[in-house]
Amino acid sequence: MSRTNFDMLLQAGCHFGHLRRKWNPAMAPYIYTERNGIHIIDLHKTVAKVDEAAEALKQIAKSGKKILFVATKKQTKEIVAEKATSVNMPYVIERWPGGMLTNFPTIRKAVKKMANIDKLMNDGTYSNLSKRELLQITRQRAKLEKNLGSIADLTRLPSALFVVDVMKEAIAVKEANRLGIPVFGIVDTNSDPKNVDFLIPANDDAKDSVETILAACCAAIAEGLEERKAEKADENAAQAQAEAEAGEEKPRRARKARKDAPKAEEA
Repeated sequence: MSRTNFDMLLQAGCHFGHLRRKWNPAMAPYIYTERNGIHIIDLHKTVAKVDEAAEALKQIAKSGKKILFVATKKQTKEIVAEKATSVNMPYVIERWPGGMLTNFPTIRKAVKKMANIDKLMNDGTYSNLSKRELLQITRQRAKLEKNLGSIADLTRLPSALFVVDVMKEAIAVKEANRLGIPVFGIVDTNSDPKNVDFLIPANDDAKDSVETILAACCAAIAEGLEERKAEKADENAAQAQAEAEAGEEKPRRARKARKDAPKAEEA
């Protein structure tokens, strides 16, 4: 069963593309028609592409890997933050820090610096500082939290990138391509889909459009996480049972050895 349907996407306005003069010819296979100078996206293809992307995201989540969500557009920031948080995935909704993927160790140092400031504030190390110095540190901490707070738990490179508007987030896509990280993206008619591994042709400007697609993808991620949890529980139960059976085997062998002992003496 499909995770979305034609009517759902139509109601969310996923079919509205950009003006014809702004189109990218590479998106031609996903354009249904043109009305009043605006391209209309073929939603039947969008439904199929959402299912394809959702299934791939589910498998990544099931394997215990992280998916980084990227959307710095004002109208989609809150939606992306909400949906990514609901499945416990990292996200970037402020300015993309250049080199975040290609120079990941430096980004990790900045995150550690934020944690270090918190530690020093809590243990009273900063209590002897002047008001001005304390204000500077507090501002620095706030800036780090704004830009990197949402990726504080990302201890290693993500296994996939989910991008809303691949044109605006071109640097992020380029870094992911360079490192061989698969890119999932909502691609509008004005964007180039060639650098996106799993493209979802849809309106990347409308809030409802982005929310509908993200809801379907995040539901798949949640399923993958639940399946992983269930598999781990089964593995732990099987391991506990094997240990219990092994524990029962040892006393039986010991008793058998004691029964055989007198026969050996008689011989």
